[in-house]
Amino acid sequence: MNIKIVFPLLLSTLVFVGCQSAYYKTMEKFGVEKRDILVDRVEEGRDAQQETKEEFTDALEQFTALVNFEGGELEEVYDSLRKKFESSEAAAANVREGIRSIESVSQDLFREWESEIEEYTSDQLRRKSREALILTRESYAVMMQKMRAAEASMYPVLDLFRDQVLFLKHNLNARAIASLDTEAGAIASEVKKLVAEMEASIAEADAFIASMR
Repeated sequence: MNIKIVFPLLLSTLVFVGCQSAYYKTMEKFGVEKRDILVDRVEEGRDAQQETKEEFTDALEQFTALVNFEGGELEEVYDSLRKKFESSEAAAANVREGIRSIESVSQDLFREWESEIEEYTSDQLRRKSREALILTRESYAVMMQKMRAAEASMYPVLDLFRDQVLFLKHNLNARAIASLDTEAGAIASEVKKLVAEMEASIAEADAFIASMR
């Protein structure tokens, strides 16, 4: 069930005021359990990472275009780079928020699952449920490790881009542009690492989603 379309205004209001228990109860009334919510948030986190990968790649292309600047309106090229940097910052923030959101609901789901295992009267079903919980936690742990690695890979790139944008803001001339060439390799290398980490994280998110369905 796609929870993105279930009373979005009501749900966003509940989350905003921090009423997690009320949020869960409301969702349960519509047949949406914590498991479904977790899958939905992992999907959103995966999509945020895909968007971020594309934003950083575009920013690198814009930076390369500036380094190879051969004429025209320098101010326009700089403005394009600045806007790409700002878009990259916003995309990175979405990734951070997505990870925090996933962690929040996963903690609640695992806590509830652990508690409800004790409610079984059947030893066999209790054992199967506990085994499923262990496997889910293991899969989740691998996914989160990849997601955090992807998140960490954003910061070196953001720092490099931020430095270049600030430098150009204060030194927008041909000599300053020429000096950027020395930084191009380092930025390209960090973006390559970021893309690899993002793709690994996205693949792990897809695997986790598949295991939950």
